Amino acid sequence: MITLGNGRATAQRVRCQLMSPDGQRAELGQRAEPGQGAELGAAMSVVTFPMAAGKRFDWHTHTSHQLAWAASGVLTVRAQEAAWVLPPTRALWIPAGVRHETLTAGQATTMRSLYVRPQAALPSWAEPTPVVAWPLLTELIGYLERTALTEAARARGEAVLADLLEPVPMTTIEVRFPDDDRARAVAEALRQDPASPLTLSQWGHEVGASGRTLARVFLAETGLPFGRWRTLLRLQCALPALAAGEPAGNVSRRVGYETPSAFTAAFRRETGITPASYFRQAR
Repeated sequence: MITLGNGRATAQRVRCQLMSPDGQRAELGQRAEPGQGAELGAAMSVVTFPMAAGKRFDWHTHTSHQLAWAASGVLTVRAQEAAWVLPPTRALWIPAGVRHETLTAGQATTMRSLYVRPQAALPSWAEPTPVVAWPLLTELIGYLERTALTEAARARGEAVLADLLEPVPMTTIEVRFPDDDRARAVAEALRQDPASPLTLSQWGHEVGASGRTLARVFLAETGLPFGRWRTLLRLQCALPALAAGEPAGNVSRRVGYETPSAFTAAFRRETGITPASYFRQAR
């Protein structure tokens, strides 16, 4: 899994009501969080979401902590400061009250979410934290989804799962989007087509601004020159396909690199490791 953005930035833990503009709460049903239909006394509950390619749960928060895991496919979770691309070998701990969105890219994905009462004796991480999805941990997520467990059996399973929550170090790639409408339009277009060869001056003709103006806006609002900003965006767009196991050669051309070696060099320059090494760490 990869983190996009400053994964070390702190997120304030805020007690918020569950919000989900796209209807995620309705999809979660009454088993969305512990205490809403879960076994009496349970600290955790599990909900499985089959997600089609391109499915998105828009920005929302939870009153419970959440452990988001892709049982199949690749899941992306975005918070304000960062985003994480999750193959099945990793999961993401999302503290209660942290605003986030969840989405899939080019393939169907099965998300299994573990919801944990804030009062439970579990890690007190104040920001989203990636963890290793050990085989035993993922088996326990399925085990705790069962409704016929006794209170004692459920408590034992929850205790073992809590012991398995092991943080995994993440190298982060920050991609801040500009607020200016014209620059934002360019940024969104490049997110849809990262391989676009258009120069900033050519983009200016598309959005009604000079290339020089756009360059100033990108630097002022993202903190980066446009060329480096586009490099980071291309790496970001490559991550879901890399996490799904696609060859780096295919992925590199899709995001605008002429050769796999150029793509690997850019990835190493920004993260310190190769694309293959990054995802191998999860295993």
